[in-house]
This record gives sequence, structure tokens and C-alpha cells, in this order.
Amino acid sequence: MAVPAAAMGPSALGQSGPGSMAPWCSVTSGPTRYVLGMQELFRGHSKTREFPAHSAKVHSVAWSCDGRRLASGSFDKTASVFLLEKDRLVKENNYRGHGDSVDQLCWHPSNPDLFVTASGDKTIRIWDVRTTKCIATVNTKGENINICWSPDGQTIAVGNKDDVVTFIDAKTHRSKAEEQFKFEVNEISWNNDNNMFFLTNGNGCINILSYPELKPVQSINAHPSNCICIKFDPMGKYFATGSADALVSLWDVDELVCVRCFSRLDWPVRTLSFSHDGKMLASASEDHFIDIAEVETVWPSLYIQLWKISSAGLQETSYGRCSVSPRPSPWLGTPKGLCWHLPVMTKMANMTAVGKQEL
Repeated sequence: MAVPAAAMGPSALGQSGPGSMAPWCSVTSGPTRYVLGMQELFRGHSKTREFPAHSAKVHSVAWSCDGRRLASGSFDKTASVFLLEKDRLVKENNYRGHGDSVDQLCWHPSNPDLFVTASGDKTIRIWDVRTTKCIATVNTKGENINICWSPDGQTIAVGNKDDVVTFIDAKTHRSKAEEQFKFEVNEISWNNDNNMFFLTNGNGCINILSYPELKPVQSINAHPSNCICIKFDPMGKYFATGSADALVSLWDVDELVCVRCFSRLDWPVRTLSFSHDGKMLASASEDHFIDIAEVETVWPSLYIQLWKISSAGLQETSYGRCSVSPRPSPWLGTPKGLCWHLPVMTKMANMTAVGKQEL
């Protein structure tokens, strides 16, 4: 449900006025033409659909690099892959083999046929959607909770509950390096240039290592409380972090400085996702909506209200293909994973910054 532009003044951002905001959170005199245009488009395409995917709660969702497939990982120990066909998602296959919950998954950055899953069974598995089979199982030392694939496709990094991050060669499936950290590691990611490795931690910091040397470069005090998630924008200009303080911070990749904050959520920020062109940033928490903001300002493009959604389903907005994986709560699903569709398919002449104008 969209919020009227008139309701999006400084008070809606939890501020008394522009003068009371920190310099890096400054706003313009009003919503930009881009924001107003996107609000109108969202109002006209505000339907959501639910796709049954698993028999238990969904932990993670991710689109393939070509935007044709959506994968999900679940507490039911399986991964599912949906194929995007015209105006709907069609379940293509269910992937079984893990002995415990599939906590996170990600796709190969340039090969749309490969994805990898991280599980609490102390393994990661690489899957090929062409054969619908597991092509490699790699044993790790702990219960895995986060995973990412390097931008060059050569390395997979997986983190476990003991705050150990293991770097695995994607071709040989052997461990290349292993790092034990003395702090709580929440989420991990390479930068787009593949030469730095980022970790968010329980102390509210962003730790940056050089890659492949894995030498400390910098530790940034990003938030006053637990720094939960991190996401790089596709253009390589910014990265965003979400925290238990309910703030989303936007950082300049080159300068490593915070350029603005988004403060419309009231609960810890669990997941983030940029649109394919980096112009919009979606963030979600225990709040009953997803906030979508224009990256270059702090004005919201839209609040997407999440009404009653199944703890075992996938929710898809009908505009922009912003998919979420809910976590159960008494009345509403709480997003734990969030991913924005990459609109690079054929037959998309009527394409905007976030996808098709019509489905």
C-alpha cells in the first residue's frame, strides 16, 4: 500500500525537520520526480501473490543472474527453484540432500545454472538446475549460516555459527583459506571489484579485509548495536547495512563513509536488496511492510504492506518483482530474506528501473 506523498515529510521520517538531521541524512525540499513517478507506478501495480514452496519456514531467496529463476531455502532441509514464465512463477524442482535446515543460498554471479546452499548439517552443496542434481558436497567444520559467491565466480565463502569463515575453490571444491574471528559474524560479502571482503558483526562494526590476502584493512563503527546485514549495489557505487537499531545506512564504496541513513523501520533490519540499476533500496524487518527508498535521497518510494502471508510461502509483488521469504509470527509473516528481480529477460520492451510495467 503506497503512502501519499504529502505524508512523507520530515515527521514521517521521525525527524522534527531537515535542520535536525545529521549532515549525511539531509533531504531535499520534497520527493523527486523519480520518486513521485515510482509511487504512481506502484499504486497501479500493488497486488501480491503467494507461491507455496516448502513445508516449513523459508530462510532465504535469490534470483539467478539472468533473472529467469528464483531459488529458496527452507527449514524443511530443501531448496526449491521456480521458473519465471511470463506473468507467473512455476515451480521447477525441489532439491533434497541436506540433513538440516538450509539457512542461506546464492547463485553463481555469471552462470545462471548453478547455485549453492549452506546448511546446518555442516556441508555446502552446489546444484546444477540443468541436471537437477548436486554436483558437489563440501564438508565444513561447523553449522553453516551464511554464504556468498565471489564476483569472479572463483570462490565461495561460507560462515558458521562458531564465527569461522571458510573460502572454498569453486572448481576444485577444496578449502583455500579459513579465518576464525573473535566477534559475532552476521553477514559476509565481497565488494564488486572482488578485492575486498566485508563482514558485519555483533558489535555494530563493518570489518573489511583485503582479498585474497585476507589482511585487515579497516573496521568501521557503523551502528551502535548489532550490524546484521550488508548488500552492495549492482553499480558498485554504494553498499548498505542494516542493524538492530532499525537503521539502514548507505555507504560510499570508495570513500567508506556513510552518505545517508534511512530510518522508517521500527525493528531490527534483517534483510536488504537493491534494484537492478541501484536506484532503489528495499529493506525489511519485523515491521509489517517493506520500505523501498530512492537511493539518492531519503524520501521513500513506497511502503509495501505485507498482509497475512504463509510462513512456508514466497510472496511476490506484482510490480518490480521484489520477492520476500517470510518468517512466521502470530499474524503476519516477517521477511527474513529479500531479493529484487533482475529484469534482463527477453520481451521486456515496457521495462522500467525495476521490471515490467505490466504483468
